[in-house]
Amino acid sequence: MATVLRVIGLVIVAILVIHILLTVFGANPSNSFATFIRDGANMFSLGLTDLFTFADAKLTVGVNYGIAAVIWLVITSIVVGLVRRVG
Repeated sequence: MATVLRVIGLVIVAILVIHILLTVFGANPSNSFATFIRDGANMFSLGLTDLFTFADAKLTVGVNYGIAAVIWLVITSIVVGLVRRVG
């Protein structure tokens, strides 16, 4: 169970990081893969998409989604640790 939870958490983090990379490198926003990743990142952003606003939109995405990714890593580590202790 702990392994499944860790994989789920890492997939969420990967979606957030891929969204950051696609934004920073200027991926075509109308591309279906970029749209899929953006929608997933928005779903897992924990409401942090507008926590900080900078003049550079790429920096804004990098910081806000980066913070969400770190929080997901922490949450995943805590939950996996608890599951391993219980089970």
